[in-house]
This record gives sequence, C-alpha cells and structure tokens, in this order.
Amino acid sequence: MEEKIKLSRIYILATLVMIVVGIAALVTAFSGDPVRGWANILLNNVYFLSLAVGALLFVAIQRVTHSGWSAGFIRVPEAMAGYLPVAAVMLLVMILGAQSLYQWAIPGVTDHDLLLAHKAPFLNLPFWILRMVIYLGLWILMFVIIRRLSLKEDSMGGMEIFRKLEHRSKVFIFIVIITFSFAMIDWVMSIDAHWYSTVFALKNFVAAFHHAAIVITFIVLLMNQKGHFPFLNKSHLGDFSRYIFMLCIIWGYFWFSQFMLIWYANLPEETGYFLPRIRGEGWNFFFYANILINWFLPFVFLMPKATARNPTFLKIVIPFLIVGQFIDLYMQIFPGTVGQQVLGFQEIGTFVGFAGLFMLVTGWTLSRANLYAVNHPFLEECKNHHT
Repeated sequence: MEEKIKLSRIYILATLVMIVVGIAALVTAFSGDPVRGWANILLNNVYFLSLAVGALLFVAIQRVTHSGWSAGFIRVPEAMAGYLPVAAVMLLVMILGAQSLYQWAIPGVTDHDLLLAHKAPFLNLPFWILRMVIYLGLWILMFVIIRRLSLKEDSMGGMEIFRKLEHRSKVFIFIVIITFSFAMIDWVMSIDAHWYSTVFALKNFVAAFHHAAIVITFIVLLMNQKGHFPFLNKSHLGDFSRYIFMLCIIWGYFWFSQFMLIWYANLPEETGYFLPRIRGEGWNFFFYANILINWFLPFVFLMPKATARNPTFLKIVIPFLIVGQFIDLYMQIFPGTVGQQVLGFQEIGTFVGFAGLFMLVTGWTLSRANLYAVNHPFLEECKNHHT
C-alpha cells in the first residue's frame, strides 16, 4: 500500500502568505514594544515546539505499546516532529531577547534581590543557554533516530527494526519526560521567577501531548477529506477522541490542583501569580476561557460515543481546542512579560505566521516519504480496526 502526497501550489502559497503575515505582525510588535515582540516569539516557539515534541511522544507511545489501530497514521505525527530542527533555530534566536523576557537575566539584578540571588546558580544566562542546547539536541537526535528507523522499516521490514524502534521509543519517553519538564521551567515558569509550582512543568507536559493528539486528529481528518486514509472509520475516530478526552482530564486535574491549593493557602508569595490573572484588567475572560475550552469542552462533548466518532463534529470542536492551547500559553507568558492584556493583530498575526511555517515544514516532511508505513507489522490490523 504505497502512496506519496505532493504539496499543491495553493497549499505552499497559503503557508507562505501566512508566514508573511507573521513577519508583518512581529515587525509591528517590535516597532511598538520590543518586549511584546519577544513575548510573541516565546509564546509561539513554545506552542509549536510542544506540538512537535508531543507528536514524537505520540509516535513513541504507539511503538512501545504495540498499538495496531494507529499504525496507518504514524507518518502524520512523524511529519509534525519534523518541525523540531526549525523550532531549535527559532528558540536559539530567543537568546537575544532573554533580558526582555526574564527578570533574572538582567545584569546586576541579583545585587538587590535576595531570592533571585539564591536561584542564580540555576537561573543564569550561560547555564540557561547550555540547557536549551542540550534539550533541543536530544530531541532532534531522537527524532532523527526514530524517523530513520521508521523509513528503513519501509524498505526492509521484519521484526528487528520494529524492536529497535520500540527500544529507541522507550529511551525517548524517558528523556522527554525529564527534559521537557525542565524546559517549561526554564522558558515559561522562570518568567515569574519569584513564584513556583511543583506541578507547573507536568501540567505543560500533559498540555503538549494533549494538543499534539488534537492536531494529529485534525490533520488525519482533513487528509481523509481529500481522499487519503480511506480505511479511516468510526473506531479510529473513537480512539483519537479517547486520547483527547483522557488528556483533557489529566490537564484539568493539574490545572485545578495548582490553582486550588495555592488559592486556598492564600500566601502572598504564591497567590501573587494568580491575582493579576483573575482580577487584572482584561485578563479575567481568558482565565476562565482557558479551563472552559481546554477541559470542559472536550470533557462534555467527547464523552458521548456519537459525538466522539463523528468526523464533522470533531472538525468543528478541534479548532476551538487549538485556540485553547494559545490561550493557555498566553495566560502563562504575557502577564509576567508585557504586563497587560494586549491581544491584537501582533499576537494573532504572529500565531498565523508560525502556523504557516509549521504547516509548510510538516507538509514537506510528510511528502518526503510514503504516507503509510508499508511494512509496519500492524498495518493490516489498523486497516481492519473495529471496536
């Protein structure tokens, strides 16, 4: 079952137009307020890097668990993970704006701030850059290894490569749990360096996996609409929906645990993080929209089997969930950097630009190999999957 896709001129042109819109939005942001420009770069770097890392985690979990239902769609998350090298370049650019984003990165700040001085052995620019390089290097290395083995399986087949993929996937899962958690502390939580949460990193790790599953499902649905994945049926959609449903519950649990325990304790050094996000001018709407979209919406509407297996319904709900991840990161990043609610063309345009870049890279990676893992031992099981 061999099939290769070819990117249409309209698709390529559309993504290029989106990238131009993003550049225009960033130029506008930097010309008005450089901090706002860097905050937009950080938000979208974390957003689309999370999708790439979460997609590779999805691949690894399918390999480790010997999942048959997903074997026919494995090239989609592999293609999404192909964005990792591009994400690495975009994140390294962020080094230039570190002092605009992080209070601890400002020279001399530790001279009059005892708490930041206490954290300085960890929160200092050289070590922060070194950790960034290590995280990105490990993720790209694991992507290259898993991707090459997956393509090699197409030409050679057999169980030897399948077992190697299982082993490398286990290694990646171990690596990504640790490194992605630290990355979220470095890049997002350290914006509010006087505050910390013991579940913050894990909540963002779950969010990355959650929204990667959402985007994988959306891409499969859109491609099926164009005639690809002809074997896609309601049982497959049910399994995709279970991932989204399960992860939304875990994300909601961590979100509520973090908020409830801190708010109930009512300690100034802890509630200081939530006060501007709940009572600050313009933030209140996004605070409640975050939990409503990312938890309530999938929890309520993907619980019934009829809606969870309905492709039309999923194509309506998923765009809201894609926006939900943006709101979640916007609420984490902008109050501590820009300081005020400024959602406008700069933010929406920058997101559109990064989305165009992500779509272009994902589409290009998808077109470079067979759309189906032809020698995957569970491909036939996937094509005949019914539950």
